[in-house]
This record gives sequence, C-alpha cells and structure tokens, in this order.
Amino acid sequence: MVNEEVLLRKLSKLKEYVRELRDAEDITWEKYKESIRDRAFVERYVHIAIETVFDIANHIISYQKWGVPDTYRETFNVLVSHGVLPDKKLRDFQNMASFRNMLVHHYEKLDSELIYGIFKNNLGDFDIFAEYILDYLKKGQKV
Repeated sequence: MVNEEVLLRKLSKLKEYVRELRDAEDITWEKYKESIRDRAFVERYVHIAIETVFDIANHIISYQKWGVPDTYRETFNVLVSHGVLPDKKLRDFQNMASFRNMLVHHYEKLDSELIYGIFKNNLGDFDIFAEYILDYLKKGQKV
C-alpha cells in the first residue's frame, strides 16, 4: 500500500511549483527571450514540477510492485495499464517525459518557443495528473 502522507506531501509541492509558475504571468514572450533569469525560472520550475510527477508515479509503482519502468515515458504506461491514469491522457503525460529529457540532456539547445508555450498553455496537465492521483487515493488505491 502506498504511503498516502508521502503522496499528499508531493502533491502539495507540485501544486506549489505550478502556482509559482502561474504567478509569473507577467513574463511575456519578450521578457522571456530577453531575460536569462526569467528563462531560468520557467525552465527550473517546469523541470521540478515534472520531476515531482515522476516521484509520485514511481512511488505508486514501487509500492504496488508493478515493476520498474525502463524509461520515463514507460512510467505513464504502467500507471495507465493499472487504471491510475486514463489512456486518453497518456500522450500528454508522455510528452512531459520527452520534455523532461530535453531539459536535462539537451539544455544547450533548448527550444525557447516550445518552453514558453508549455509555460503559458500546458500547466493544466499538472493539475489533471494531481486529480487522477487524488482519485486513486480516494478509491483506496484499488484500481
């Protein structure tokens, strides 16, 4: 059985990171392009939000003994196959994995427009993920 306290704490941190990103709504495309601080802030907070998603997912997978995913993308396949996440959102969540890998491994050639677009248009994916995890907890983790 998963440690609900751990998951709730991680969900709280995820909410905090996303709130910080939303509170930075004054970062326009022009400011983002011109300010290394704004770019670093957005990149870092999106990155730690994604890492928190993976911490949550891997906590569930580990405690349920559902195996060890081979890749970050596979992490979401495992959660879908066990009913924690719906198949209809799989691609959106797998895109998080791809984006995470880009941030971590290809940081010297990041696509600023892509990152800014995620910052402005895709933060809701974190909220959706959190809702599915809360539903999983409410169901008593029996999926």
